[in-house]
Amino acid sequence: MSAHRRRIEPVHIGLLGLLALFALPFVLHSVDLAGRGMAGMLDEPSHLFPPAGGAASAAIALHMVTGAAITVLAPLQLVGPIRRRWPALHRWSGRVLAVAAAAAALAGLFYIAARGTVGGPMMDAAFATYGGLMLLAAVQTARHARARRFELHRDWALRLFVLAIGSWIYRVHYGLWYMATGGIASNEQFTGLFDRVQLWAFFLPYLVLVEFYLRARRRREDVAAGGGAVTRPS
Repeated sequence: MSAHRRRIEPVHIGLLGLLALFALPFVLHSVDLAGRGMAGMLDEPSHLFPPAGGAASAAIALHMVTGAAITVLAPLQLVGPIRRRWPALHRWSGRVLAVAAAAAALAGLFYIAARGTVGGPMMDAAFATYGGLMLLAAVQTARHARARRFELHRDWALRLFVLAIGSWIYRVHYGLWYMATGGIASNEQFTGLFDRVQLWAFFLPYLVLVEFYLRARRRREDVAAGGGAVTRPS
């Protein structure tokens, strides 16, 4: 391990640990809400779990539980010491992550098709795009790992990480906005200007940043390799 990596890795691990700690209330709330919703024990009526909700309610419950799981598992996959010291744990937790991410995406897409979101067509479109990208990232991450294309696997795993914590980021954005402004341009119907921006802002900007990071890393690798061109399959 290089001296630079030895200096950076503890910071990296610490930040991922803080992320897991901050995300824990969201994870616990998601699992609790899914359980109480399916048991008919909610304190007030919910668009997610109406009486006799049927398959759509079961789908959103599955989406919540698997979404909670990937919020916890995704940061662990990026911890270097786990990958190096316990590669079998990394592989198996990665498989669970990929399956859970695909299940969360498919369940969410089914729910949108069956019942629609509380925010209407614009929210349907944004959340369906998010779910589609999640499914793509889960499939590509697993596919490249199985084919032992590890550089591409890492690229797609980073994209999957951003999408896996997207539901938590969505709520963080709202929490910060309401703390700063009291909820200006936001309402319970999710039709305010901030709500409309949020439909895309919780995942697209972060994916763009990931792409900039990956391009910069490839340029550094090309320079380190003597400037030779690198051709990668998709």
